[in-house]
Amino acid sequence: MRKQNKILLWSVYFDSSKTRNEGRRVPKKLAVSSPKLEELQIAAKKLGLQFEADFDSAHPSSPMRKTGLLIIPKTESKGKTLKNIAKVLSSLR
Repeated sequence: MRKQNKILLWSVYFDSSKTRNEGRRVPKKLAVSSPKLEELQIAAKKLGLQFEADFDSAHPSSPMRKTGLLIIPKTESKGKTLKNIAKVLSSLR
């Protein structure tokens, strides 16, 4: 499901209960426990990002758990986008 000029954001990227091998992409200090797709949407809105939400998608590592994903146009590197959203997520909690 590779999208050109798009970044796919799964909630598992920000989950503090997951290890890096299980899919977490942000540092543990920026991660939150069990983030919801709605929280990711709020964080993206606060950063002024345009996004599409797909509520019926499952991360490839856990195909039975439909957690959904956000699709964001690529304006900067995926790592910077992940860290910016993680900072907003941690401040929301």
